[in-house]
This record gives sequence, C-alpha cells and structure tokens, in this order.
Amino acid sequence: MPHQYTRVHRLLRVLTLIRGGPAVGRHWTAPALAAECDVDERSIYRDLKELEKVGFPIVFDRDSRTYRVEGEIFLPPVQLDFEEALALAALCEQVAGAEQIAFLAPAWRGLSKIVAGLPSDVRDEVAKVGNAIVIRTAQAMPADEAPADVYECVRAALADRRTMVCVYESLSGEGRGEEFDFEPYALFFSVRAWYAVGFHSGRNSVRTLKLSRFARLRLTERRYEIPQDFSIDGHVGNAWRMIRGDRDYHVEIRFDTAFAETMSDTLWHRTQTIERHDDGSATFRCTVSGLEEIVWWALSMGPHCEVVAPAELRERVREAAARTAALYAGTPPAEGAVSSR
Repeated sequence: MPHQYTRVHRLLRVLTLIRGGPAVGRHWTAPALAAECDVDERSIYRDLKELEKVGFPIVFDRDSRTYRVEGEIFLPPVQLDFEEALALAALCEQVAGAEQIAFLAPAWRGLSKIVAGLPSDVRDEVAKVGNAIVIRTAQAMPADEAPADVYECVRAALADRRTMVCVYESLSGEGRGEEFDFEPYALFFSVRAWYAVGFHSGRNSVRTLKLSRFARLRLTERRYEIPQDFSIDGHVGNAWRMIRGDRDYHVEIRFDTAFAETMSDTLWHRTQTIERHDDGSATFRCTVSGLEEIVWWALSMGPHCEVVAPAELRERVREAAARTAALYAGTPPAEGAVSSR
C-alpha cells in the first residue's frame, strides 16, 4: 500500500475492497485485507466488527474463508470536491471519531458512510493529506466517563417534548436535593462540557444546567412546547461564554506589549474591539452580560493586563489577585508536604 491510512480511511478501504471484489473477480480473506491495508489480522477483524455494528451487511463465507457484502448498500451520490472531502474526513476522524466531544460517535458512523461513497482517487488523496491534519479542541470528559444516561434522557425529552423531573447539584448549593420539573429547550456544548438549557420550574425561569451535575432525573408523560422565539444565541446574549448576567457592562482592559499581539489574534467576544497604541500595547473593549466569567479570564492573563473599567470588575479582579498572592506570601511548604489549606 503506497501510504499509511488512518483508521477511518482503513475502514472505508476495507469496505470498498470487499464490496468491489466480485466485479474484478477477487474475493477477500482477512490475511489479504491485512496485507492490503498494511496492518495485522486482528485490526482487520476489529474493523469488520465495527462495520457490521454500524449497519454494513458483511457476511463471512466459511467454505472460502472470504467476506462479501450481502444485498445492496444504499449510499446516495454526494458530489464533494477535494477540499470538502478533506474537511469532512478530518472532522470525522479527529473530532467525532476521537470523541473529543462526547456522544458524537453516531456522527462518526454517519460521516464514514458518506466518505465511503467518494470516488477512490479522492479517498486516496484525502488519506494522504489527512494524516498530516490534527484537530484538538478543549479536552472534554471522555465518552465512557461522561454522563451518557443523562444525555440520552435529555435527548429523548427534546425529541418527544416530555417534561423531566430532576434533582440537581449546583455549585452554590442552591436547592440541593430538591426535585423540580425541567423542560429542555436545547442541548448545548460549550468548550469542555454538555449543558441542557430549558425551563426550570423551581426557579421559574430558563436556566443552563451542566449534565454532569444532575443527581437524578426521569421522563414523565407530561408534554411541553419550546417557545417559538427561543434560541441559544438569544438566551446567551452578551454573556462572556455561556452564563448571562442580569445586566450589561462596558468593559475596557489594557494589555501590555508582551501580550497585545497574541490577545489581538483571537476573537474573544462577539462585541469586542481592539485599539492598538504606539507603544505596542492595546486596549480591549467589549459589552458583556455579567462579570462572573470575565473575572477569571482577566485573572488568567496575570500581570499582562489591567482592568480599566468598570470599577466593579477592576475591584473584583484586584481582590481575587490579592487572595491568590496571599497563598504564596508565606514560607513554601517542604518538598512532599501537603498544605492544610
């Protein structure tokens, strides 16, 4: 084989070989597939099980010890150019297949079927370039540790518009152990985790709840409707990331020369503007709903930034920085010692 395939490309290669074998008078054994794909036989057996699992009707002929596809596989024609195919394969392999975002395995299976329908020369070219493309998102909880049962329950509630009865463990401890009705409007992935956005009967408002903090939940037969004017963008508004505060603040932060260039290269907020100064520093401005999330962002920049406005944000950053500095003001603990803090 002229080049090394990633696993998703190998699966497609195995499927294509088995499916196209009879047309060229060839029937594929596991050793022959392993040699063609430059892997061991155990990898081929795993690939065949994976293909069967996602619905491809692959049959083993015991007499000839070869594989065949039984019946027709319906794959509608998809007219993709090379750039589209490469982007699709990269998302399939790097994001969905690697489960960088939990619960996207079905997307990986679906995308694999689409890529399987590409012309062989396009698949081969995509495989060559695809090995050199790496996508890494912010690390989320692995799928086998993530709250899959909660995700499935919320997904089912959304599909059927069925109210859930829940118990939720908030960080603040508010309402701990209390049951409430929850009507999910959307599943929302933000940076590292999945959230459910919906109407919380206990708070009589739309809330954003982290899936991993549900202590208990069950579906009921009570139906609900999602308001026609609801949208995630409208719900989040000008929040720094995802938690919208009670009011908007006009924020101004000055960055020194060392961080100005790096800070300017990123779209941090949809309302941001950046003013560059002659000395190499820069002033960042935005309008943000609530200060809880932006406090920690400003602190993460350390001494390279200074909050100019509003005064409330400046004071909160100052207090948090002072508390942090106080942790290091005393004598460092001996090596291997555990702090009592």
